[in-house]
Amino acid sequence: MTVPRLITALAGPLPDLERQLLTAQTEVECWLRGQWQDHAAPFYCSVDLRNSGFKLAPVDTNLFPGGFNNLSPEFRPLCVQAAMTAIEKACPDARGLVLIPENHTRNQHYLQNVAVLQTILRQAGINVRIGSLLREVTAATEINLESGATLKLEPIERRGNRLMVGGFDPCVVLLNNDLSAGTPEILMNLEQAVLPPLHGGWTVRRKSNHFAAYRQVAEEFAALVGIDPWFINPYFEKCGKINFQERKGEECLEGYVAEILDDIRAKYREYDIKQDPFVIVKADAGTYGMGVMTVKDPSEVRGLNRRQRNKMAVVKEGLQVQEVMVQEGVYTFETVEDAVAEPVVYMIDHFVVGGFYRVHTERGQDQNLNAPGMQFRPLAFAEPCSSPNPDDPGCPPNRFYAYGVIARLALLAGAIELEQTEAAPVAVAATRSAAG
Repeated sequence: MTVPRLITALAGPLPDLERQLLTAQTEVECWLRGQWQDHAAPFYCSVDLRNSGFKLAPVDTNLFPGGFNNLSPEFRPLCVQAAMTAIEKACPDARGLVLIPENHTRNQHYLQNVAVLQTILRQAGINVRIGSLLREVTAATEINLESGATLKLEPIERRGNRLMVGGFDPCVVLLNNDLSAGTPEILMNLEQAVLPPLHGGWTVRRKSNHFAAYRQVAEEFAALVGIDPWFINPYFEKCGKINFQERKGEECLEGYVAEILDDIRAKYREYDIKQDPFVIVKADAGTYGMGVMTVKDPSEVRGLNRRQRNKMAVVKEGLQVQEVMVQEGVYTFETVEDAVAEPVVYMIDHFVVGGFYRVHTERGQDQNLNAPGMQFRPLAFAEPCSSPNPDDPGCPPNRFYAYGVIARLALLAGAIELEQTEAAPVAVAATRSAAG
């Protein structure tokens, strides 16, 4: 089953792009199978998509997804089956796994995600313990969740080149922590499989590297199905040296904004698109929707006021922004109950396992929706469906099939990106000392 059937897909006839993907379904799936023979899929991944009707493209790819609690419970069997496959690849005789989460233990929403992820892995037949990187967790610590469940955090320790939790010796170390503050020394040079690999963290990873890999994937895929790659690929450029607080690098940024806006205008003229082009300026490393702004004119990035500079200068873990990516803005014309929405697709291994709409009542069609005030609406099953139906434009799985195709292209780009950065040095931040 490639994708589930949904009851929340948009109504109305499918745009041309989606119809072309459906028509080429056999070729698409065959091509993707071949790609997974050559590239190892990340353990899991989530992809933020934007659908403007004329364009369906990824705008962010997360290798440490933190929203499994937002998936509809009906998706659980897909998650469990895919997790079984992913774990078998990492360690065929795996019985135990340590899950290392983010450090924000007061974020109930995130902790619910950890609990759901733990449940999925246990249902896949794995003993799961949750190991904390926090110094203050020196003994097993139970956290009460709003759902009524409890989550047990335990201190991790290093014994030789193995990571352990008490007497528990896992086969796999699964990170749900994106290592924004650096890689703890206790995680370095382990014998066990560490998934995703340490160079997938933000000390090494750059969004511009990901979208460079995605551009290659999109061009090959577009040739396969006979479309303009621009329909699935946002333009981007990297501005490598900037300091928002000291107003350095503004000229570089302004130049790239002007260049990409011109490129978008040319495409809009080619396809008679009436909307105003815009770009998104975002930190090249980091997550949680921090360090993001919408720009419609190059002059807007020159002479930012103090509040704007402060917003762009710092991201998660208080890290200073020195590199930014200027990315083509993709409108979202999807709504849920009259609120602007964008689909987020979740994958484990190379399987689509579910998704949800990110909804924001106070943001516009040209703005970042990953911001305080966002809500999540799970994509839910109507009934099992093994495939979409190209002959029936109203078939509910059709829209989500297109989502799943583009998300898997971004997943493939993530796999290639990890291959390309495998030898990159990992910045160490000794947040815990090795014990044992």
